[in-house]
Amino acid sequence: MLTLREYILEYEKQKKAMGHFNITTLDMLWAVFYGARAISEKIGENIPVIIGTSEGERDFFGQRQFVEFIKSLREEYQYPVFSNADHTATVARAKEAIDAGYDMVIIDAADKTLEENIKMTQQVVLYRNEVESDALIEAELGYIGVGSSIKDSMPKGVTEATMTKPDEADTFTRETGIDLLAPSVGNVHGIITTGNPRLDADRVSQVRKCAGVPLVLHGGSGSTDEDFVAVIKSGISVIHISTELRKAYREALDEALAKSTSTTPYTYFEGVREKVQEIVEKRIELFYRA
Repeated sequence: MLTLREYILEYEKQKKAMGHFNITTLDMLWAVFYGARAISEKIGENIPVIIGTSEGERDFFGQRQFVEFIKSLREEYQYPVFSNADHTATVARAKEAIDAGYDMVIIDAADKTLEENIKMTQQVVLYRNEVESDALIEAELGYIGVGSSIKDSMPKGVTEATMTKPDEADTFTRETGIDLLAPSVGNVHGIITTGNPRLDADRVSQVRKCAGVPLVLHGGSGSTDEDFVAVIKSGISVIHISTELRKAYREALDEALAKSTSTTPYTYFEGVREKVQEIVEKRIELFYRA
């Protein structure tokens, strides 16, 4: 089995993208894992998948428990499933995630000045190196808003002016030593009810050329299949999906609870898991076949 770094580099070379899915509960985690394995069986090879928990999600799940659960799946099933500490807002919490054993850790200081962002990211990379962790370090440059939720309008501050500039991507990656960069290229966190903005494939290509490291697309929920394919071909190697899963989970759970009188939770969570799994399978196959 390849390492996460090796998978990402191989997928970039093949113009494919790995799916990254955020979870909060165990049934969501199983939905992602089962979905990845189902598509792998269909295609005939194991397709790697990243399962992420942002700060709130890992506080709810338990970050060490999450990391160990992912490791147990990887070992028992000999399947390439990896953990990510998504959207970590402080250096202290990034260090916690590294110590917990996450395969990837994201330091998110995109709302800070470029200088502050560089400084915080440098500290995380330095700590990773000092403790000799294998964790990949990712950082964000450019602003795409916050929150995996349904929004009536574009988040304040998300404009063309706050998109990632190729020359700044060059400076940022050279000065920080990160392994992956998450740019702002028209993507936005959450689903906009009036329609998410188009993704800028040309900007992706320019940023990738200047950054010199693989790129990760956050805020994938709400984008079109056409845009996904375009940005993958232009240099995106990992795509994050969260809001779509949350929306499907909530709708399926509401429906299940309305129909069920059972006091046994797993009896109605089964259908909820299946709805989330449907989205996971659809996204993984699209990203793989792009």
